[in-house]
Amino acid sequence: MDFRERLFNLRRQAGLSQEELANLLGLTRQAVQKWEAGTSRPDMDNLTALAGYFHVSLDYLVTGKQSAYSPPPPDDAPAPPQPAPTVIHHYYHEGRHYEYKSKRTLFGLPLVHINIGRRNHWARGIIAIGNIATGFVALGGIAAGLLSLGAVSFGLLLALGAVTLGGVSVGGVAIGLLAWGGIALGWLAMGGVAVGVYAAGGVVAASRVAVGYVASAPLAIGQIADGIKTIHVPMEGLSDAAVSQAHAAITEACSDAPFFVTRFLKFFAWAELR
Repeated sequence: MDFRERLFNLRRQAGLSQEELANLLGLTRQAVQKWEAGTSRPDMDNLTALAGYFHVSLDYLVTGKQSAYSPPPPDDAPAPPQPAPTVIHHYYHEGRHYEYKSKRTLFGLPLVHINIGRRNHWARGIIAIGNIATGFVALGGIAAGLLSLGAVSFGLLLALGAVTLGGVSVGGVAIGLLAWGGIALGWLAMGGVAVGVYAAGGVVAASRVAVGYVASAPLAIGQIADGIKTIHVPMEGLSDAAVSQAHAAITEACSDAPFFVTRFLKFFAWAELR
């Protein structure tokens, strides 16, 4: 029986979980888990604390051998001095930290990797969740993947977050092929401030069509509009006839664009500028 087995047996006999023992010693559960797994060993201060708690000798705890018996002192012997409080040192505590990694892998990556704590813990997996996360599906403070969600998010297909970059990008500041955000930059952009080939929102600029309250583009539709062709929207909004005129102009300007671009701009003009 080696050290890790003795520690496991002593803990189970005392009716303690790994987390309860860790709390008693001022450690993280991961530290006790590593000791019992045999991937690390406690230092001398922690060994002393463990021996004292379980009422065993250091010899037994480390080697499995009981110390030689010492007879009790005579009745008139002076009382031994009280030991100083034990100060436990450990090198595993990094604040609250949780990590899970699935045993199954795909392309050399775990199917699920969760790595969260107070520091910048990095999760890498098919599904990754962490302070920093990279994976096909990534969720984290900083996230990068095929589909990603994070404060700062990079997604090949979809990115959601405060600052985002992706094929489809949604965020406070969004950059992407299709971008929606407070500030949006994209081929098709919608936002408070939007810039793109096609753009809709509050203040917008586009190389083809802009629909917004302030719009600048070859075809500009808005209350303040600047372009080669403009449709000015009065304060009371567009009339039905003016909406039809705007829709016709959008159809002409978007003749070579995908159908959803035309429909999106028409819907925005109808819903927001009437």
